[in-house]
Amino acid sequence: NAEYGDSTLLEINPLAELTDGRVLCLDCKINFDDNAEYRHPDLFSKRDWSQEDKRDVDANNAGLNYIGLDGSIGCLVNGAGLAMATMDVIKLHGGDPANFLDVGGGATSEQVTEAFKIISSDPKVKAILVNIFGGIMRCDVIAQGILDAATNLKMDIPLIVRLQGTNVNEAKALMALSNIKI
Repeated sequence: NAEYGDSTLLEINPLAELTDGRVLCLDCKINFDDNAEYRHPDLFSKRDWSQEDKRDVDANNAGLNYIGLDGSIGCLVNGAGLAMATMDVIKLHGGDPANFLDVGGGATSEQVTEAFKIISSDPKVKAILVNIFGGIMRCDVIAQGILDAATNLKMDIPLIVRLQGTNVNEAKALMALSNIKI
């Protein structure tokens, strides 16, 4: 719907002109802003998930914001700004981020576990960096999700965690009581 300006890409290639002057679109790709789904449920219901990376599908189903990249350091962060700054710091110090994964401000421990499943499913990931500022997001919820994921997924890659903010002392106590090297 052009009235809302929700299309982010419209690519038509090729076009064909028939002998009677009509023009046909032979192939087309159209993308919409994900935030416009509530305005266009009919269009979004036609999305062909088979054409998408499984990690993107899993992240969408879990309510996470995920973009796969080419690096080897997995990132789990809350907030797009902190995620971008975290990736910049990784690059500044010679690393390459493997993803952008924003759990948002209201993540559950189950969503954190799903985030770890998504990140660790990338064979290029050699370490995971968690960088959380718990303003709205409670650090103890993130910590519980980290511990659940590390236990259930039997992760054997380095896990670096930085938590700051709401319930950070409770989070640190949870992690200290675990047998997981963080």
